[in-house]
Order: sequence, then C-alpha cells, then structure tokens
Amino acid sequence: MTHAISLTPAEIGGLARRIDRPVVLVGLMGVGKSTVGRRLAAILGTDFIDVDEEIERAANRTISEIFETHGEAYFRDGERRVIARLMGEAHGVIATGGGAFVDPETRGIILGQAIAVWLDCDVDTLVERTSRRNDRPLLRTGDPREILAKLKDQRSAAYAEAPIHVLTNNGPHAETAERILEAIDAWL
Repeated sequence: MTHAISLTPAEIGGLARRIDRPVVLVGLMGVGKSTVGRRLAAILGTDFIDVDEEIERAANRTISEIFETHGEAYFRDGERRVIARLMGEAHGVIATGGGAFVDPETRGIILGQAIAVWLDCDVDTLVERTSRRNDRPLLRTGDPREILAKLKDQRSAAYAEAPIHVLTNNGPHAETAERILEAIDAWL
C-alpha cells in the first residue's frame, strides 16, 4: 500500500523554492537516511548524495576497508572533507554516515551551511534494519543491540542539535519524506 502525499505539487514546488541550501539527513545507522533521502530528493525534484558512497568512490575502497586499514579517526577526517566539499557544491539532499554529525567540526559545517534533519527511531527498529547488511564496521565488535543502544545514548545529544527532528518508522518512505517536508516548511 502506498501513501499518497497530501502536499500538493504547488505546495511542494513552493517549498522547494524556499529551500536555499542542502537538506542534510543525520542520525544513527539504520534510521533510513539513504532510503528516505532518495525519496525526499525525488519529491523535491533535486539530486541525492550519499556521503558514504562518495567516500567509497573517492577512496576506491569500502567504508569497512578504510576503518580496518586506517581506523575511525582517519575515516572521520576524510568524511569531514567530503561533507565540506558537498556543502560547497549545493546538492539538494545529502545523507550522512551515522557518526558524521557527532564530530563537532563536521556538525558545525552542516549546521552553518545546510538544513540538518535528525532522523530517529527506536533501537528494535535499528537492530532489524541494520541486520539486513553486513557492512557496518561498528556493529562487528559485539552484540548489535547493545552497540546500537550505546551509540543512541552517546550520540543523541549531538543529533539533537539539528533544528529538525523526525521519527521514522516501518511505514512507507513517502510518509517519512512528507513528515520531513512538513517539518522543514514549519521551520523555514
């Protein structure tokens, strides 16, 4: 069953014209930043960029390989540089990696140059969603539920600095995208 968007094309067009900087989705792995971001970009008629994919393309390596070879600090430094570059290129919708917004310098770049939207959901949903893929370096070190609960606890204060907070659920991506649009509209 698909969810019809209740915003009219004229309302979406008007909102799209009011958005004068990238919309950057932040939050833990598994909240739906990439899947919802693609849907949001399609609704707005703009491009979508996944920061992790950009990093992999630039490094010609997977995120897991970068973590294994160079460690998280090295990865976060490269991630910050990629995000800063993307901000300068004025892309429409950008999905960050789960830890990007936790870094104070990266968070400052995003808050200063974009509309930051924190996508959030409960730990049970995160565990279910992240179990679908085996390429999450931070989940390879122990029990995924414990790791995700700890990350949620550790990172929520940083994510809360995003001016927009939207809860995701297991409903259609279009519903979450519409809630994001409504929240941006109210925020602008």
